[in-house]
Amino acid sequence: MPKSIINIADVELTPRSAQFSPSGARAELYDLKMSRIAPSLGAQKLGYNITVVAPGKRAFPFHSHRVNEEMFFILSGNGEVRIGSETYALRTGDILACPAGGPETAHQIINSGAEELRYLAVSTRLEPEVCEYPDSSKFGVYAEFVHAGSADKAMFRHIGRETQALDYWEGE
Repeated sequence: MPKSIINIADVELTPRSAQFSPSGARAELYDLKMSRIAPSLGAQKLGYNITVVAPGKRAFPFHSHRVNEEMFFILSGNGEVRIGSETYALRTGDILACPAGGPETAHQIINSGAEELRYLAVSTRLEPEVCEYPDSSKFGVYAEFVHAGSADKAMFRHIGRETQALDYWEGE
């Protein structure tokens, strides 16, 4: 049975660059370490992770969730968050909510400080999930997540653009 309590000092952070593999010029923008702690705590309906973002970097592209809601608690460091068309400063102790929605709820946390930016992320774990990426005009559909220790693995994942859509009857 998983433990119900974990101390933040005992959380092992894993570099995630190998998982996400940004390439080209974009690789210079992203650098994160993460620990998915929800599975080790036995969480069923919420996902929790500790994320650490290097100075001048981002953890993830600007995105919105159509299904899931996220909450972030800044543990240490300074940065900024893009939400919709606005940008807001972040500092230790700030809590921000990112409800499900479209481009108006799209968000991205950026470490604009000189030290690591650490935050606790909490999210609902509903699926299937549809994410939109306004900066690149992409969308992603994710479903049937399998909790595998410190990493989640999606059994179904499709990333595309609406302009690449097929007709419903294509190939039938």
